[in-house]
Amino acid sequence: MQALVLVGGEGTRMRPLTLTRPKPALQLVDRPFIRYIVEWLARHRITDVVMACGFGADPLREVLREGGGRGPRIRYVEEPEPLDTAGPLRLAADEGLLGDRLLVLNGDLLSDLDLSALIRAHDERGAAATLALHPSEDPSSYGLVRRTGGPAGPGTSPASAEGEVLQFVEKPDPGQIDTDEISAGAYVLERSVIESIPPHKPVSIEHEIFPRLVGQGLYGHRLDGYWMDVGTPERYLQASWDILEGRVQTAASTRVGGAGLLVEDGAVVDPAASVNPPALLETEVAVGAGAAVGARAVIGHRSEIGERANVSSSVVLSDCRIGPQASVHEAILAPGVEVGEGARIEAGAVIGEGARIEAGVAIADGARLGPGEVAS
Repeated sequence: MQALVLVGGEGTRMRPLTLTRPKPALQLVDRPFIRYIVEWLARHRITDVVMACGFGADPLREVLREGGGRGPRIRYVEEPEPLDTAGPLRLAADEGLLGDRLLVLNGDLLSDLDLSALIRAHDERGAAATLALHPSEDPSSYGLVRRTGGPAGPGTSPASAEGEVLQFVEKPDPGQIDTDEISAGAYVLERSVIESIPPHKPVSIEHEIFPRLVGQGLYGHRLDGYWMDVGTPERYLQASWDILEGRVQTAASTRVGGAGLLVEDGAVVDPAASVNPPALLETEVAVGAGAAVGARAVIGHRSEIGERANVSSSVVLSDCRIGPQASVHEAILAPGVEVGEGARIEAGAVIGEGARIEAGVAIADGARLGPGEVAS
């Protein structure tokens, strides 16, 4: 089975992190985010993966190369201009990269949904396209997918519980919410669907292709499990904690283990410091006397936490320097950030690569500091 991953977005909601590195190449806990998707596909015996790239293709190639070994082969197709969510499929087909059937994934998903079950459902129904559906506590944020046999929806008899998609409802009013199922950004397509996509132009698969397929072999299949669209800093942090706390099945969760704490070889924690799980300290991290790290913290390679500093509910990526008595809470620090003595970084702040916060400076809730900027 073959898969295509849509990784061409610019990650605007994740700025300033994505001003220097594309979102799929950003580190999430202990590895680039895109590796979680490749590992997820590999668990379901996907042997050939096409990365549909636009912005930032080179860093993805550096991270993934050509795959192989125990994982799937990886190839790349690069959009000459943004082609939305369907255009890259037609481009990959026109370049001879695709076969007769294709699993497609959005490139910002962290999930352990059963993709094998999705593929089986597609085969059993002889579908043209099958959408993975996932329950959402707030489906109004994503839009509803109504299907036969859906929860609280029409057609609940066994004869009609085949999952044929009836309607898409974008931004429903409360009175319109009669199901909790949303499209999970994973779907199986027959070649005929890909060939129906107009070439050489931006086309939305959600708003242009799928609505045309209603009544023409479009099905939905509900999958329970962990699912998150890691598209904002808030979700990036939550995804980090879910991995550390084992809420999602990943190789990273296995590494951290049930205790939710991993201090890698080469990290040095002063005996007078405290590290509270869940937390990950990567190689060559140094934690000074009296410092407190965690609960909920990721400290990247070669970063230093000064004496009596406090880092909690935060991701501090590689080569950062947190000065003595500084405080970082519910924030994200890109690689190479320097935080001066006694400085404070408050909840929701995102600090770009190589930025510097001088001694005693307070970075307010939700603030953004761009790459290389200085807060004084």
